[in-house]
Amino acid sequence: MIPTSTAPLAARAFGSEVRHHVHVLHNGLRLVVHPDSSAPVAAVYVGYHVGSAREEPGRTGFAHLFEHLLFQGSANVASDGHFRHVTQAGGTLNGNTSFDRTLYFETVPSNQLELALWLESDRMGFLLDAMTQAKLDNQRDVVRNEKRQNYEQRPYAKAHEALAAALFPAGHPYAHLPIGSHEDLIAATLDDVSGFFRRWYGPNNATLGIGGDVSLERAIAAAERWFGELPRGPESPPMVPQPVRLERTVAVTVEDKVALPQLTLAWPTPEAGSRDEAALEMLAMVLSASRASVLDRAFMIDELLAKSVTCGSFCGDVAGRFTITLTAAAGVTLERLCARTFELLEEVRRTGVDPALLQRMRHRHEADFVRGLDSISNRTQALVLSDVLRGDPAAFATHAERVVAASADEVRDVLARHLLDSPPVLLSVVPEGRAADAVRGRPA
Repeated sequence: MIPTSTAPLAARAFGSEVRHHVHVLHNGLRLVVHPDSSAPVAAVYVGYHVGSAREEPGRTGFAHLFEHLLFQGSANVASDGHFRHVTQAGGTLNGNTSFDRTLYFETVPSNQLELALWLESDRMGFLLDAMTQAKLDNQRDVVRNEKRQNYEQRPYAKAHEALAAALFPAGHPYAHLPIGSHEDLIAATLDDVSGFFRRWYGPNNATLGIGGDVSLERAIAAAERWFGELPRGPESPPMVPQPVRLERTVAVTVEDKVALPQLTLAWPTPEAGSRDEAALEMLAMVLSASRASVLDRAFMIDELLAKSVTCGSFCGDVAGRFTITLTAAAGVTLERLCARTFELLEEVRRTGVDPALLQRMRHRHEADFVRGLDSISNRTQALVLSDVLRGDPAAFATHAERVVAASADEVRDVLARHLLDSPPVLLSVVPEGRAADAVRGRPA
């Protein structure tokens, strides 16, 4: 069925244009088509609006667990079939999970488009037909080993779970990481995980992206053929924002097998789509995105106080967070890093954002945006994620324009309200046996 309206739309920003068409199947699956004949490839992306934020207390890690289970075979695909079929066809594939979405993708020669669509539709509609206790046990062990490697044994990685738990109250959707807990993964039964799949992995909670050397008509016909008969799942109401404000400064200490101490300052911020989202993102760049940024220059050029500086703003479905992380140079205490950071932030509030620095960060953001759209696969991914998380495939470009348009006054305003005038989490990662080196509170 060809939809009544398939007028081409375009996501435009900074001279870039990503043409696309939207078609909605009867079962609620949203199809985004990005025709581009510049290379003989087809990119297939399936984004589900489910991540760790949709999990219930005592049932954490399920969304990430399914990132693994969806590659373990379905009714018509053997347990190693997904990888084997795609790689033997000359394609690449993978998946990833975050707080708010799960993404699966393949890039194949364009004459193998039907193969990729068949594989995705079979696991969307018929995964549970092939689910067994043995597969669950196997992938549960894989995920637990991943947790050990990436969150328990990697230097500084223990901080991730500690920060989430300190920044958000117990039971908040962002108070735990997508990897989940060992206890919840061990306790998960086959019925538990099957129920989670039935609840969240239906076509009406997903966006299918098809990009590359394929016509609009062919893409729609193929999507209808492979996905059109799959039944709707339960309806998925929008996540309700759950903003957080700390009542007091929270100091957390993590002892780890590290040589140099590290300090993370973090504040809860609003959800995606809030009026402050763009300015917070620009603030992160002003503070730390290049050697010209405020913190990088002060800590690694003017003085050698830190081995590394990073800053980031995340805004999700229900809340956000702003983080500054500094790894101390040899002989530099975390107390000194903390005090100097607040001095620098107060200086920006007092004197304002340097216009030349702001303009430089605008150009950097534009360049990063354009580079991020340098392939058919990247453009298809941007459209799908934008549709899943913002309800509009073109919203990612609109957001990028808002970031660049953020004024110096807006950046200084969010710095004052969300950072300087709000209590932070101060998380210290120190070498084992050196808890006394941790930051105990915000400097006076």
